[in-house]
Amino acid sequence: MPIQVYNTLTRTKEPLQPIKPGKVSIYTCGPTVYNFIHIGNARVFVMFDVVRRYLRFRGYRVKYVQNLTDVDDKIINKAKEEGVSASEVAEKYIHHYFEDADALGIQRADYHPRATDFIPEMVSLIEKLLEKGFAYRVNGDIFFEISKFKEYGQLSHQNLEELMEGVRIDVDPRLRHPLDFALWKSAKPGEPSWDSPWGKGRPGWHIECSVMSSKYLGEEFDIHCGGHDLIFPHHENEIAQSRAATGKEFARVWLHNGYLNIGGQKMSKSLGNITLVRELLKTTEPEAIRHFLLSAHYRRPLDFNEDSFSESESALKRVYTALDKAERQARLLEKRTARPASAEISLEDIRKKLAAEFEEAMDDDFNTPKALAAFFNMVRDLNKILDGAEAWKCSPDELHSLAQETRRLGAVLGLFQRAASGADTELSAKLLDMLITLRAEARARKDFALADAIRSRLADLGIALEDTPDGTFWRMK
Repeated sequence: MPIQVYNTLTRTKEPLQPIKPGKVSIYTCGPTVYNFIHIGNARVFVMFDVVRRYLRFRGYRVKYVQNLTDVDDKIINKAKEEGVSASEVAEKYIHHYFEDADALGIQRADYHPRATDFIPEMVSLIEKLLEKGFAYRVNGDIFFEISKFKEYGQLSHQNLEELMEGVRIDVDPRLRHPLDFALWKSAKPGEPSWDSPWGKGRPGWHIECSVMSSKYLGEEFDIHCGGHDLIFPHHENEIAQSRAATGKEFARVWLHNGYLNIGGQKMSKSLGNITLVRELLKTTEPEAIRHFLLSAHYRRPLDFNEDSFSESESALKRVYTALDKAERQARLLEKRTARPASAEISLEDIRKKLAAEFEEAMDDDFNTPKALAAFFNMVRDLNKILDGAEAWKCSPDELHSLAQETRRLGAVLGLFQRAASGADTELSAKLLDMLITLRAEARARKDFALADAIRSRLADLGIALEDTPDGTFWRMK
C-alpha cells in the first residue's frame, strides 16, 4: 500500500506518487540566519528530517534540499544592531544553526544552497516575469502583480478579500494591489546589493526559494515542506511566481507543520516567547527533545511546557530499559542450554508486530505519535515475557533480533540508538553468576540460611532466582 500524505494544496490525503518512480525530490524552507533557532523552528526541521529518513527506509532515492536565507531585512537589521556586515551575521548564525541541528540529530541535506549564491538566476527569473506581464517596475523596485495570476490563494484556500484581512502592515501606495509583493528591492545606503538590469539591489524573499528549489530539483518536483506560518504569504507567492514564469506545476505536494504553542500562543521571535534550542541542550538530552517534537502529529499544534521533556525522558527510559533487559537476558541464555520460546507469546511475533504497526503508522501521513506507540506496545509485550517465570525459555537469537529491529526502526525517528549498558551489564551478569554459584555451594553443604539470605537480598534488589532442572537463572522482577 502506498504512503498516504496530506497535501495542503488539495486538503486531502493522497497516495504519494513521485514524478519519477522510486525517486522523491523534497525542498524544505530552512532558517533565515539572523539569530539562533528556537524549539519551534526545530519542530519543522526535525519532522521533515524524519520524513526524509522514512522515505529512504521505504526504499526511495531521496534528493533533499534545505536552503539558507542569507540576505533578508532581518539579517540587515541585525547587522546594524551589531555593527557588522550582513554577511558576517549570516556566517555566524549559519554556523550556529548547524551546531544546534547536528546536536538534535538532524541529518544534513543533500544540498544547503545559500540565497546569495544564486542572484543571477533570480535576476533571470524576474526578467521572465516582466516579459510575460506578471511583474511591473516602480523606479528600481519590481513587484509581482497577483491579479494577473488567477489561481492566487489556492494554497491558503482563501480569496483576495479574505487574504486582505490578514494583512497587518502598512500598504505601499505604489502597489497596484495591496498583496502585490517585491521581487527585487532597489539598493539602500549601507545594505548589501548586486547588479541587475534595473540597477543595484537585492532579491525579495519569495523569489529566492523559487530559484533555489528549481536549481536542484527542476521546475516541477515532488514535495515542498515548511511551517504552517509559511503557507501565506511565502508559499503562496512561490507558487504564483514559479507557475507564472514556467507554466508548470512547481511542487506537487505541500506539507506543513503545525505550530509549537506556549501558554496557548504560537512560539515566535516576534512575540518574544521563544526558547532557544541551545539553551535547552544545556539541561535536556537531545533525544528527549526529538521525542517531544515527534509526540504529536506534525500537522497538529504541540503544547510546550516545563513537564514536556520529563515525560519524554521517562518514555525513552522505558524503551532503553527493555532493550537492556532483552540483550542482557540474551547474553545469559547464550551460556545455557537453549529452550524454545514461550508458546503463549512469541518474541518473533512481537518483532513482526512492531514492524507492522510502525510502518502502518508512518504510511499514514507520517503519524509519529502512533509510530511511537508501537514501541511502547512492544515494551509491554516483551516485559510480560522477561518479567515472567518463563523468561529462561526465550531464544537468544530472537531477543537479539527484537532489539536490533527496535533500533533499526527507531533510527527512522532518530531515537533509540544508544548502546546497551555494555561493560556494566556484563560485569553485573558475572557478579550475579558468582552469587548464584555461592548459593549453590551453600545449598550443597546444607547451609540453607546463607542460601536463603542470598535469594532474599537479591529479591530486595529486584532480582528473582528461578531454580530449574538446567540450573538456576535470574531475572529482573
